[in-house]
Amino acid sequence: MNKKTKNKKPSVQKTASVIGLGYMGLPTACLLTQAGYKVIGIDINKKKVDALKRGSFKSTEPGMEELFKKAYDSGNFSFSTEMQPADIFVIAVPTPAQNKRMDLNFVISATINLVDVLEKDNLVIVESTIAPNTCKKIIKPILDQKNIPYYLAHCPERAIPGNTLYELTHNDRIIGGIDEKSEKMTESVYQKFVKGQIFTTDITTAEAVKLLENSYRDVNIAFANEIAKLSKKININPWRAIELANRHPRVDILKPGPGVGGHCIPVDPWFLVQDDSRAKFIRLARNVNDSMPEHIVKYIEQLSKKQKPRIVVLGVAYKSNVDDARETPATEIIKLMKQRGWEVTVADPYVKEYNYPILKIEEALVNADGMVLITDHDNYKKFDFSKYKLDFVFDPRNAFKKEQFNKDTKLVTFGEI
Repeated sequence: MNKKTKNKKPSVQKTASVIGLGYMGLPTACLLTQAGYKVIGIDINKKKVDALKRGSFKSTEPGMEELFKKAYDSGNFSFSTEMQPADIFVIAVPTPAQNKRMDLNFVISATINLVDVLEKDNLVIVESTIAPNTCKKIIKPILDQKNIPYYLAHCPERAIPGNTLYELTHNDRIIGGIDEKSEKMTESVYQKFVKGQIFTTDITTAEAVKLLENSYRDVNIAFANEIAKLSKKININPWRAIELANRHPRVDILKPGPGVGGHCIPVDPWFLVQDDSRAKFIRLARNVNDSMPEHIVKYIEQLSKKQKPRIVVLGVAYKSNVDDARETPATEIIKLMKQRGWEVTVADPYVKEYNYPILKIEEALVNADGMVLITDHDNYKKFDFSKYKLDFVFDPRNAFKKEQFNKDTKLVTFGEI
């Protein structure tokens, strides 16, 4: 006789609201959809939300357009400008720096709006970069106003524009929960799409880890920039000297450049030291890197034959081969040149929206006296500049070869001026 099997209750699809559909929020929302969640993307930018509702999305990120299409076509991905109820909330809004302090306005606003739809035993995950103790002292008290049980964790993103999808899925992730249950619930979410290892810790340590990572890199870059500044005086090629120093098994000096940009390295160190004057070394590194635009413009002054030259700024993205111009040192460099009365033209094949008009490289070079490379996009390294009679090119990235330019053009990098 056959045994009668009991009918199992069908599993209920969990809903996740991702708040903030920027560089990290939208990819995370797509990955959650692919992992089987019913996802609601929340953003205050109505124009962006309306475009996403139509399925309109363009990206230079490898694989991102394809992933978005799959998520959109699944029928499990919707969008709204208003907060929606969910089982899981992921806060992925920006945390910019204002006057060398963390600006929490977006995070606080998102948390306050979230309280209106928060229900018993919901999980709130903060991905936005925040200072230590932000979850305990600021976010938790806001959520506590609902007076219901909920779970809270911090899981900082650790991906870089230009390689976002790969790093979101393959990098190790750090999860800090307000309690053990929060840790385990959050870990179960990320296990569905993260192939790297997942490490759990307390919530304050998780907040600090991202800041430590980027502060370390900022200090290392500042050291490289100091070498670049010293190189002419001590008569060395800084690029070769750093290359040889890095042959030591315990040395890894990064490269100098025109400054530090992006949404992390120029910002995160301030979150770590903003309330403690004892952290002098980290502050010093920030000041060194922030001073590089002024040094770049002074180098150009020495190279120029004219008092008010026409200068091409080549590349304004904060790193090569991406369209992200947040915190780019190019902005300060352009401002300083314009303050001197110089005529400045800007070219970048990736960046679409910027403080200044973006021209095609051929247009920007017309009648130019000199050029400064800020972002070493790969296509610049193959471009033939020889038909343009530039007086000089300043290359703080050490990316160009002399053969790319007219024989009368002076190509200069750190250590040569």
